[in-house]
Amino acid sequence: MPRNDPTDTGGLFIGRRPGTGPVRFRGDPVRGGAARRRADGALAAVLLGVETLLCLALWGPLPLAWLWIGSQADYLAGSHMLGIVVAFFGIVASLFGTLAVATRVDRAWRLVRRAAGHEQRDGVLARIFGATAVVALIVFGVWFLLIQGPAPAP
Repeated sequence: MPRNDPTDTGGLFIGRRPGTGPVRFRGDPVRGGAARRRADGALAAVLLGVETLLCLALWGPLPLAWLWIGSQADYLAGSHMLGIVVAFFGIVASLFGTLAVATRVDRAWRLVRRAAGHEQRDGVLARIFGATAVVALIVFGVWFLLIQGPAPAP
């Protein structure tokens, strides 16, 4: 086949675009035994639980903790603005940090799922994040409408 064949050069007649070369795989990976795949499956379940807990923490414990820290800064400094700034930047930083950790856990989950013998191409972080948002919304709605009540206390 000529060197300038469009199927070999990524559609260009001169040279090759980076990343468009033919895919060459090494040999098939050696599959682990049944016990190893079960252990990898259990580790994947643990990682999925950790990922779920990280996403749940985004909707309650982390913001509440930073609101408490902001109130302490307000009390100690005597400045409402300082308390608001501390709480805001603390919440934003912890949310981004938690999502970064959750992304890494999701990547590890995909790798462990593949090692357990499952065809896993995509992670579940987006689905878990959405599901925990719905759970948090329902819990907040129950608390607000049934327990606390939207009306002022008599």
